[in-house]
Amino acid sequence: MSAVTLEKKTKKGSFLALIGVLVVLGLTIVLENTLDPNANIIVFTALKKGAVYALVAVSMNLLNGFTGLFSLGQAGFMLLGGYAYAIFTIPSDMRESVYYLFDGSAINFSFPEFFTNLFGGGGVGGAVGMVLGVLIAIIIAGLVAAFVAWLIGLPVLKLKSDYLAIATLGFAEIIRAVFQWNNLGRITNGANALKNFPTFTNFNITNADGQIVLRLSTFACFAIAALCIWLIVLLINSSYGRAFKAIREDEIAAEAMGINLAKHKRMSFIISSFFAGVGGALLAMFMNQVQAKTFTSTMTYEILLIVVLGGIGSVSGSTIAAFLYVLCSEWWLRFLDVPAVFKSTGRYWTFIAVLAVAAVLITLLLVWRRRKGGAKKPKELWSAFLPGAVILAYDIYYLSTGSTDVPFLNSGFRMVVFSVIIMVVVLFFRRGLFGDRELPHVLRQIGAFFKRLASGGKKTAAAAAAKGKEDGANE
Repeated sequence: MSAVTLEKKTKKGSFLALIGVLVVLGLTIVLENTLDPNANIIVFTALKKGAVYALVAVSMNLLNGFTGLFSLGQAGFMLLGGYAYAIFTIPSDMRESVYYLFDGSAINFSFPEFFTNLFGGGGVGGAVGMVLGVLIAIIIAGLVAAFVAWLIGLPVLKLKSDYLAIATLGFAEIIRAVFQWNNLGRITNGANALKNFPTFTNFNITNADGQIVLRLSTFACFAIAALCIWLIVLLINSSYGRAFKAIREDEIAAEAMGINLAKHKRMSFIISSFFAGVGGALLAMFMNQVQAKTFTSTMTYEILLIVVLGGIGSVSGSTIAAFLYVLCSEWWLRFLDVPAVFKSTGRYWTFIAVLAVAAVLITLLLVWRRRKGGAKKPKELWSAFLPGAVILAYDIYYLSTGSTDVPFLNSGFRMVVFSVIIMVVVLFFRRGLFGDRELPHVLRQIGAFFKRLASGGKKTAAAAAAKGKEDGANE
Protein backbone atom coordinates (compact mmCIF):
# COMPACT_ATOMS: atom_id res chain seq x y z
CA MET A 1 0.00 0.00 0.00
CA SER A 2 1.48 3.39 -1.04
CA ALA A 3 2.08 6.20 1.44
CA VAL A 4 -0.47 8.41 -0.37
CA THR A 5 -3.20 5.77 -0.14
CA LEU A 6 -2.41 5.16 3.53
CA GLU A 7 -2.56 8.90 4.25
CA LYS A 8 -5.93 9.18 2.47
CA LYS A 9 -7.33 6.28 4.49
CA THR A 10 -6.03 7.83 7.73
CA LYS A 11 -7.65 11.18 6.91
CA LYS A 12 -10.90 9.47 5.94
CA GLY A 13 -10.89 7.46 9.20
CA SER A 14 -10.19 10.61 11.23
CA PHE A 15 -13.02 12.47 9.48
CA LEU A 16 -15.48 9.63 10.10
CA ALA A 17 -14.38 9.42 13.74
CA LEU A 18 -15.00 13.16 14.12
CA ILE A 19 -18.46 12.82 12.59
CA GLY A 20 -19.19 9.92 14.95
CA VAL A 21 -18.12 11.94 18.00
CA LEU A 22 -20.28 14.90 16.95
CA VAL A 23 -23.27 12.59 16.46
CA VAL A 24 -22.76 11.09 19.94
CA LEU A 25 -22.53 14.57 21.49
CA GLY A 26 -25.71 15.59 19.69
CA LEU A 27 -27.50 12.47 20.91
CA THR A 28 -26.51 13.22 24.51
CA ILE A 29 -28.15 16.64 24.26
CA VAL A 30 -31.30 15.13 22.73
CA LEU A 31 -31.54 12.34 25.31
CA GLU A 32 -30.87 14.64 28.24
CA ASN A 33 -33.61 17.05 27.18
CA THR A 34 -36.25 14.47 26.18
CA LEU A 35 -35.95 11.85 28.95
CA ASP A 36 -37.06 12.64 32.49
CA PRO A 37 -33.80 13.08 34.45
CA ASN A 38 -35.39 11.92 37.70
CA ALA A 39 -36.98 8.78 36.26
CA ASN A 40 -33.83 7.95 34.27
CA ILE A 41 -31.19 9.07 36.76
CA ILE A 42 -29.40 5.71 36.58
CA VAL A 43 -29.01 6.09 32.79
CA PHE A 44 -27.33 9.48 32.97
CA THR A 45 -25.28 8.43 35.99
CA ALA A 46 -23.88 5.46 34.07
CA LEU A 47 -23.19 7.58 30.98
CA LYS A 48 -21.28 10.24 32.93
CA LYS A 49 -19.25 7.70 34.87
CA GLY A 50 -18.55 5.81 31.65
CA ALA A 51 -17.19 8.97 30.01
CA VAL A 52 -14.90 9.67 32.98
CA TYR A 53 -13.63 6.09 33.11
CA ALA A 54 -13.10 6.13 29.33
CA LEU A 55 -10.77 9.12 29.64
CA VAL A 56 -8.78 7.59 32.51
CA ALA A 57 -8.58 4.21 30.74
CA VAL A 58 -7.25 5.82 27.55
CA SER A 59 -4.68 7.77 29.59
CA MET A 60 -3.59 4.53 31.24
CA ASN A 61 -3.45 2.80 27.85
CA LEU A 62 -1.14 5.56 26.60
CA LEU A 63 1.36 4.51 29.25
CA ASN A 64 0.73 0.75 29.56
CA GLY A 65 -0.36 -0.08 26.03
CA PHE A 66 1.51 2.32 23.75
CA THR A 67 4.72 2.87 25.74
CA GLY A 68 4.95 -0.49 27.50
CA LEU A 69 5.35 0.91 31.04
CA PHE A 70 3.32 -1.01 33.61
CA SER A 71 2.06 1.63 36.05
CA LEU A 72 -0.59 1.26 38.77
CA GLY A 73 -0.67 4.82 40.05
CA GLN A 74 -3.77 6.10 38.25
CA ALA A 75 -5.86 6.40 41.44
CA GLY A 76 -3.16 8.57 43.03
CA PHE A 77 -3.05 10.98 40.09
CA MET A 78 -6.86 11.06 39.95
CA LEU A 79 -6.85 11.95 43.66
CA LEU A 80 -4.43 14.83 43.01
CA GLY A 81 -6.58 16.10 40.16
CA GLY A 82 -9.82 15.78 42.10
CA TYR A 83 -8.48 17.64 45.15
CA ALA A 84 -6.78 20.35 43.06
CA TYR A 85 -10.03 21.00 41.21
CA ALA A 86 -12.11 21.13 44.40
CA ILE A 87 -9.67 23.36 46.32
CA PHE A 88 -9.56 25.96 43.53
CA THR A 89 -13.31 26.05 42.79
CA ILE A 90 -15.03 26.16 46.21
CA PRO A 91 -16.58 29.64 46.59
CA SER A 92 -15.15 31.86 49.33
CA ASP A 93 -18.42 32.10 51.26
CA MET A 94 -18.67 28.28 51.32
CA ARG A 95 -15.15 27.53 52.57
CA GLU A 96 -15.89 28.12 56.22
CA SER A 97 -18.74 25.58 56.19
CA VAL A 98 -16.60 23.03 54.29
CA TYR A 99 -13.49 23.45 56.48
CA TYR A 100 -15.46 23.91 59.71
CA LEU A 101 -13.27 21.39 61.60
CA PHE A 102 -10.12 23.37 60.77
CA ASP A 103 -11.38 26.95 61.23
CA GLY A 104 -11.39 27.76 57.55
CA SER A 105 -9.23 27.10 54.52
CA ALA A 106 -5.62 28.13 53.96
CA ILE A 107 -6.46 28.79 50.28
CA ASN A 108 -9.20 31.34 49.66
CA PHE A 109 -9.09 31.64 45.88
CA SER A 110 -11.68 30.31 43.43
CA PHE A 111 -11.23 30.40 39.66
CA PRO A 112 -15.00 30.39 38.84
CA GLU A 113 -15.56 33.16 41.37
CA PHE A 114 -12.69 35.23 39.95
CA PHE A 115 -13.90 34.99 36.34
CA THR A 116 -17.53 35.48 37.32
CA ASN A 117 -16.61 38.77 38.99
CA LEU A 118 -14.49 39.67 35.96
CA PHE A 119 -17.22 39.06 33.35
CA GLY A 120 -20.17 40.02 35.52
CA GLY A 121 -22.16 38.21 38.17
CA GLY A 122 -25.24 37.35 36.12
CA GLY A 123 -26.51 36.63 32.62
CA VAL A 124 -24.22 35.57 29.81
CA GLY A 125 -21.15 37.08 31.48
CA GLY A 126 -21.71 35.09 34.65
CA ALA A 127 -22.18 31.86 32.68
CA VAL A 128 -19.03 32.48 30.63
CA GLY A 129 -17.07 33.26 33.78
CA MET A 130 -18.26 30.09 35.50
CA VAL A 131 -17.49 27.84 32.52
CA LEU A 132 -14.09 29.45 31.95
CA GLY A 133 -13.21 29.17 35.64
CA VAL A 134 -14.20 25.48 35.74
CA LEU A 135 -12.20 24.67 32.60
CA ILE A 136 -9.09 26.42 33.90
CA ALA A 137 -9.45 24.62 37.25
CA ILE A 138 -9.64 21.30 35.36
CA ILE A 139 -6.44 22.18 33.50
CA ILE A 140 -4.78 23.14 36.80
CA ALA A 141 -5.87 19.75 38.19
CA GLY A 142 -4.10 18.01 35.31
CA LEU A 143 -0.99 20.16 35.72
CA VAL A 144 -0.77 19.36 39.45
CA ALA A 145 -0.89 15.63 38.67
CA ALA A 146 1.66 16.09 35.86
CA PHE A 147 4.04 18.00 38.16
CA VAL A 148 3.93 15.28 40.81
CA ALA A 149 4.43 12.68 38.05
CA TRP A 150 7.55 14.57 36.92
CA LEU A 151 8.89 14.53 40.49
CA ILE A 152 8.34 10.83 41.16
CA GLY A 153 9.20 9.88 37.57
CA LEU A 154 12.84 10.82 38.04
CA PRO A 155 13.62 7.83 40.30
CA VAL A 156 10.65 5.54 39.54
CA LEU A 157 11.01 5.32 35.74
CA LYS A 158 14.43 3.70 36.15
CA LEU A 159 12.51 0.60 37.30
CA LYS A 160 10.97 -1.89 34.89
CA SER A 161 8.02 -4.26 34.70
CA ASP A 162 6.63 -5.41 38.06
CA TYR A 163 8.96 -3.17 40.05
CA LEU A 164 7.56 -0.06 38.35
CA ALA A 165 4.00 -1.27 39.01
CA ILE A 166 4.73 -1.83 42.72
CA ALA A 167 6.45 1.56 43.06
CA THR A 168 3.57 3.49 41.44
CA LEU A 169 1.00 1.53 43.45
CA GLY A 170 2.89 2.44 46.61
CA PHE A 171 2.92 6.09 45.54
CA ALA A 172 -0.88 6.06 45.16
CA GLU A 173 -1.34 4.60 48.64
CA ILE A 174 1.07 7.13 50.18
CA ILE A 175 -0.73 10.05 48.50
CA ARG A 176 -4.08 8.80 49.79
CA ALA A 177 -2.70 8.60 53.36
CA VAL A 178 -1.02 12.03 53.16
CA PHE A 179 -4.21 13.75 52.00
CA GLN A 180 -6.06 12.41 55.05
CA TRP A 181 -3.39 13.82 57.41
CA ASN A 182 -4.96 16.31 59.81
CA ASN A 183 -1.89 18.57 59.69
CA LEU A 184 -2.89 19.36 56.10
CA GLY A 185 -6.53 19.83 57.10
CA ARG A 186 -6.64 23.54 56.18
CA ILE A 187 -5.83 22.52 52.60
CA THR A 188 -7.25 19.01 52.10
CA ASN A 189 -9.89 19.03 54.89
CA GLY A 190 -8.26 15.90 56.35
CA ALA A 191 -10.32 12.74 56.05
CA ASN A 192 -13.48 14.77 55.41
CA ALA A 193 -14.99 15.39 52.02
CA LEU A 194 -14.61 18.57 49.97
CA LYS A 195 -17.90 19.73 48.47
CA ASN A 196 -19.94 22.76 47.34
CA PHE A 197 -17.79 23.22 44.22
CA PRO A 198 -19.22 23.51 40.66
CA THR A 199 -20.37 20.21 39.16
CA PHE A 200 -21.78 19.13 35.80
CA THR A 201 -25.23 20.47 36.77
CA ASN A 202 -23.79 23.99 36.69
CA PHE A 203 -23.54 23.65 32.90
CA ASN A 204 -27.35 23.53 32.63
CA ILE A 205 -28.82 26.72 31.15
CA THR A 206 -31.50 28.36 33.31
CA ASN A 207 -33.81 31.32 32.85
CA ALA A 208 -34.29 34.32 35.14
CA ASP A 209 -36.58 32.29 37.43
CA GLY A 210 -33.98 29.55 37.91
CA GLN A 211 -35.86 26.99 35.79
CA ILE A 212 -33.73 24.77 33.55
CA VAL A 213 -34.15 25.67 29.89
CA LEU A 214 -31.50 23.37 28.41
CA ARG A 215 -29.77 20.48 30.18
CA LEU A 216 -26.08 20.15 29.30
CA SER A 217 -24.63 18.28 32.28
CA THR A 218 -24.11 14.97 30.43
CA PHE A 219 -23.02 16.82 27.28
CA ALA A 220 -20.37 18.75 29.24
CA CYS A 221 -18.93 15.51 30.67
CA PHE A 222 -18.88 13.85 27.23
CA ALA A 223 -17.42 16.93 25.51
CA ILE A 224 -14.51 17.33 27.94
CA ALA A 225 -13.71 13.60 27.89
CA ALA A 226 -13.95 13.49 24.07
CA LEU A 227 -11.63 16.50 23.71
CA CYS A 228 -9.03 14.92 25.98
CA ILE A 229 -9.21 11.55 24.19
CA TRP A 230 -8.86 13.35 20.85
CA LEU A 231 -5.69 15.06 22.10
CA ILE A 232 -4.30 11.68 23.20
CA VAL A 233 -5.07 10.23 19.74
CA LEU A 234 -3.25 13.15 18.09
CA LEU A 235 -0.25 12.45 20.32
CA ILE A 236 -0.29 8.72 19.49
CA ASN A 237 -0.36 9.47 15.75
CA SER A 238 2.50 11.98 16.01
CA SER A 239 6.24 11.33 15.91
CA TYR A 240 6.23 11.14 19.72
CA GLY A 241 3.59 8.43 19.57
CA ARG A 242 5.68 6.43 17.12
CA ALA A 243 8.62 6.78 19.49
CA PHE A 244 6.44 5.46 22.35
CA LYS A 245 5.48 2.43 20.26
CA ALA A 246 9.11 1.80 19.35
CA ILE A 247 10.04 1.79 23.04
CA ARG A 248 7.22 -0.66 23.69
CA GLU A 249 8.38 -3.05 21.00
CA ASP A 250 12.13 -3.03 21.74
CA GLU A 251 13.96 -0.52 23.94
CA ILE A 252 17.40 -1.48 22.63
CA ALA A 253 16.36 -1.07 19.00
CA ALA A 254 14.59 2.22 19.80
CA GLU A 255 17.69 3.60 21.49
CA ALA A 256 19.81 2.47 18.55
CA MET A 257 17.52 4.49 16.27
CA GLY A 258 18.30 7.63 18.30
CA ILE A 259 15.25 7.72 20.60
CA ASN A 260 16.03 9.18 24.02
CA LEU A 261 14.50 6.50 26.28
CA ALA A 262 14.52 8.50 29.52
CA LYS A 263 13.00 11.58 27.87
CA HIS A 264 10.19 9.75 26.09
CA LYS A 265 9.35 7.52 29.05
CA ARG A 266 9.12 10.57 31.28
CA MET A 267 7.02 12.38 28.70
CA SER A 268 4.57 9.48 28.39
CA PHE A 269 4.34 9.17 32.19
CA ILE A 270 3.71 12.92 32.66
CA ILE A 271 1.13 13.19 29.86
CA SER A 272 -0.70 10.08 31.08
CA SER A 273 -0.74 11.52 34.62
CA PHE A 274 -2.01 14.88 33.33
CA PHE A 275 -5.08 13.28 31.76
CA ALA A 276 -5.56 11.07 34.83
CA GLY A 277 -5.64 14.28 36.89
CA VAL A 278 -8.24 15.71 34.51
CA GLY A 279 -10.21 12.47 34.93
CA GLY A 280 -9.99 12.89 38.71
CA ALA A 281 -11.44 16.40 38.40
CA LEU A 282 -14.29 15.07 36.25
CA LEU A 283 -14.91 12.29 38.77
CA ALA A 284 -15.13 14.89 41.55
CA MET A 285 -17.70 16.80 39.48
CA PHE A 286 -19.60 13.57 38.87
CA MET A 287 -19.69 12.58 42.57
CA ASN A 288 -20.40 16.16 43.78
CA GLN A 289 -17.65 15.71 46.37
CA VAL A 290 -14.09 14.45 46.67
CA GLN A 291 -12.70 12.34 49.49
CA ALA A 292 -9.36 10.55 49.70
CA LYS A 293 -10.82 7.20 50.76
CA THR A 294 -12.61 6.95 47.39
CA PHE A 295 -9.36 6.70 45.41
CA THR A 296 -8.29 3.23 46.49
CA SER A 297 -6.21 0.67 44.63
CA THR A 298 -9.51 -0.98 43.63
CA MET A 299 -10.19 1.99 41.37
CA THR A 300 -6.84 1.47 39.63
CA TYR A 301 -7.64 -2.22 39.14
CA GLU A 302 -11.00 -1.28 37.59
CA ILE A 303 -9.25 1.01 35.11
CA LEU A 304 -6.66 -1.67 34.35
CA LEU A 305 -9.45 -4.20 33.81
CA ILE A 306 -11.10 -1.86 31.31
CA VAL A 307 -7.81 -1.46 29.43
CA VAL A 308 -7.30 -5.23 29.26
CA LEU A 309 -10.90 -5.92 28.23
CA GLY A 310 -10.83 -3.29 25.48
CA GLY A 311 -7.40 -4.24 24.20
CA ILE A 312 -3.96 -3.05 25.22
CA GLY A 313 -2.95 -0.54 22.57
CA SER A 314 -6.46 0.36 21.36
CA VAL A 315 -8.05 3.74 22.14
CA SER A 316 -11.41 2.63 20.72
CA GLY A 317 -11.27 -0.56 22.78
CA SER A 318 -10.61 1.29 26.04
CA THR A 319 -13.43 3.77 25.34
CA ILE A 320 -16.05 1.16 24.45
CA ALA A 321 -14.94 -1.21 27.24
CA ALA A 322 -15.28 1.62 29.78
CA PHE A 323 -18.90 2.22 28.83
CA LEU A 324 -19.68 -1.52 28.73
CA TYR A 325 -18.06 -2.00 32.15
CA VAL A 326 -19.95 0.86 33.78
CA LEU A 327 -23.28 0.11 32.07
CA CYS A 328 -23.14 -3.57 33.10
CA SER A 329 -22.03 -2.96 36.67
CA GLU A 330 -24.22 0.09 37.36
CA TRP A 331 -27.34 -0.45 35.23
CA TRP A 332 -27.97 -3.52 33.08
CA LEU A 333 -27.31 -6.16 35.76
CA ARG A 334 -28.98 -4.44 38.71
CA PHE A 335 -32.09 -6.61 38.41
CA LEU A 336 -29.96 -9.55 39.62
CA ASP A 337 -29.83 -7.99 43.10
CA VAL A 338 -33.63 -8.00 43.48
CA PRO A 339 -35.35 -11.23 44.69
CA ALA A 340 -38.20 -12.38 42.42
CA VAL A 341 -40.57 -15.32 41.82
CA PHE A 342 -41.94 -16.97 38.69
CA LYS A 343 -45.51 -15.72 38.31
CA SER A 344 -46.52 -18.22 35.63
CA THR A 345 -45.91 -21.90 34.90
CA GLY A 346 -44.68 -21.07 31.41
CA ARG A 347 -41.85 -18.90 32.69
CA TYR A 348 -40.90 -21.53 35.25
CA TRP A 349 -40.54 -24.28 32.63
CA THR A 350 -38.78 -21.89 30.24
CA PHE A 351 -36.14 -21.28 32.90
CA ILE A 352 -35.70 -25.03 33.43
CA ALA A 353 -35.26 -25.56 29.67
CA VAL A 354 -32.86 -22.61 29.26
CA LEU A 355 -30.68 -23.85 32.10
CA ALA A 356 -30.50 -27.34 30.55
CA VAL A 357 -29.66 -25.96 27.11
CA ALA A 358 -26.99 -23.70 28.65
CA ALA A 359 -25.39 -26.72 30.34
CA VAL A 360 -25.21 -28.57 27.02
CA LEU A 361 -23.88 -25.57 25.07
CA ILE A 362 -21.21 -24.79 27.67
CA THR A 363 -20.08 -28.41 27.63
CA LEU A 364 -19.89 -28.50 23.83
CA LEU A 365 -17.99 -25.22 23.72
CA LEU A 366 -15.43 -26.32 26.31
CA VAL A 367 -14.94 -29.71 24.62
CA TRP A 368 -14.47 -27.97 21.27
CA ARG A 369 -11.81 -25.67 22.75
CA ARG A 370 -10.00 -28.60 24.36
CA ARG A 371 -10.02 -30.60 21.14
CA LYS A 372 -8.85 -27.55 19.21
CA GLY A 373 -5.97 -27.34 21.67
CA GLY A 374 -4.98 -30.93 20.89
CA ALA A 375 -6.74 -32.83 23.68
CA LYS A 376 -8.31 -36.10 22.44
CA LYS A 377 -8.14 -38.68 25.22
CA PRO A 378 -10.95 -38.91 27.85
CA LYS A 379 -8.53 -38.10 30.69
CA GLU A 380 -7.70 -34.82 28.89
CA LEU A 381 -11.33 -33.92 28.24
CA TRP A 382 -13.16 -34.91 31.43
CA SER A 383 -12.74 -31.51 33.15
CA ALA A 384 -14.55 -29.84 30.24
CA PHE A 385 -17.73 -31.68 31.31
CA LEU A 386 -17.64 -30.42 34.91
CA PRO A 387 -19.27 -26.95 34.52
CA GLY A 388 -22.13 -28.31 32.42
CA ALA A 389 -22.61 -31.23 34.81
CA VAL A 390 -22.83 -28.87 37.80
CA ILE A 391 -25.40 -26.66 36.04
CA LEU A 392 -27.46 -29.66 34.96
CA ALA A 393 -27.33 -31.15 38.47
CA TYR A 394 -28.59 -27.90 39.97
CA ASP A 395 -31.32 -27.75 37.31
CA ILE A 396 -32.54 -31.22 38.33
CA TYR A 397 -32.36 -30.33 42.04
CA TYR A 398 -34.31 -27.08 41.50
CA LEU A 399 -36.93 -28.98 39.49
CA SER A 400 -37.29 -31.58 42.26
CA THR A 401 -37.90 -28.94 44.97
CA GLY A 402 -40.77 -27.33 43.06
CA SER A 403 -39.76 -23.86 44.26
CA THR A 404 -41.08 -20.84 42.28
CA ASP A 405 -38.42 -18.47 43.63
CA VAL A 406 -36.10 -17.27 40.88
CA PRO A 407 -32.78 -18.83 41.96
CA PHE A 408 -29.73 -16.82 42.99
CA LEU A 409 -31.39 -13.41 42.71
CA ASN A 410 -30.29 -11.57 45.83
CA SER A 411 -28.12 -8.71 46.94
CA GLY A 412 -24.59 -9.10 45.58
CA PHE A 413 -25.39 -11.66 42.86
CA ARG A 414 -24.97 -8.91 40.24
CA MET A 415 -21.24 -8.75 40.90
CA VAL A 416 -20.94 -12.54 40.72
CA VAL A 417 -22.49 -12.62 37.24
CA PHE A 418 -20.43 -9.60 36.23
CA SER A 419 -17.24 -11.36 37.28
CA VAL A 420 -18.22 -14.48 35.31
CA ILE A 421 -18.84 -12.34 32.20
CA ILE A 422 -15.41 -10.77 32.56
CA MET A 423 -13.80 -14.21 32.92
CA VAL A 424 -15.56 -15.44 29.76
CA VAL A 425 -14.42 -12.37 27.79
CA VAL A 426 -10.84 -12.79 28.97
CA LEU A 427 -10.87 -16.51 28.13
CA PHE A 428 -12.23 -16.13 24.61
CA PHE A 429 -10.66 -12.75 23.74
CA ARG A 430 -7.10 -13.13 24.98
CA ARG A 431 -6.07 -9.75 23.55
CA GLY A 432 -9.26 -7.98 24.56
CA LEU A 433 -12.28 -7.09 22.46
CA PHE A 434 -10.28 -4.98 19.99
CA GLY A 435 -6.70 -6.19 20.48
CA ASP A 436 -4.44 -3.40 19.24
CA ARG A 437 -6.88 -2.36 16.50
CA GLU A 438 -9.17 0.65 16.33
CA LEU A 439 -12.89 0.78 15.62
CA PRO A 440 -12.70 1.56 11.85
CA HIS A 441 -10.43 -1.46 11.31
CA VAL A 442 -12.75 -3.71 13.32
CA LEU A 443 -15.79 -2.49 11.38
CA ARG A 444 -13.99 -3.15 8.07
CA GLN A 445 -13.16 -6.68 9.23
CA ILE A 446 -16.79 -7.32 10.21
CA GLY A 447 -17.94 -6.01 6.81
CA ALA A 448 -15.41 -8.20 5.01
CA PHE A 449 -16.60 -11.22 7.02
CA PHE A 450 -20.22 -10.72 5.97
CA LYS A 451 -19.14 -10.16 2.38
CA ARG A 452 -17.30 -13.49 2.42
CA LEU A 453 -20.40 -15.17 3.84
CA ALA A 454 -22.57 -13.66 1.10
CA SER A 455 -20.13 -14.51 -1.67
CA GLY A 456 -19.67 -17.99 -0.21
CA GLY A 457 -23.44 -18.53 -0.34
CA LYS A 458 -23.57 -17.41 -3.98
CA LYS A 459 -20.65 -19.63 -4.91
CA THR A 460 -22.29 -22.58 -3.17
CA ALA A 461 -25.56 -21.98 -5.03
CA ALA A 462 -23.74 -21.60 -8.35
CA ALA A 463 -21.75 -24.76 -7.70
CA ALA A 464 -24.94 -26.68 -6.84
CA ALA A 465 -26.64 -25.44 -10.02
CA ALA A 466 -23.62 -26.41 -12.12
CA LYS A 467 -23.55 -29.86 -10.50
CA GLY A 468 -27.25 -30.29 -11.22
CA LYS A 469 -26.75 -29.44 -14.89
CA GLU A 470 -23.86 -31.85 -15.10
CA ASP A 471 -25.92 -34.66 -13.54
CA GLY A 472 -28.77 -33.94 -15.97
CA ALA A 473 -26.40 -34.06 -18.93
CA ASN A 474 -24.96 -37.37 -17.75
CA GLU A 475 -28.42 -38.87 -17.54
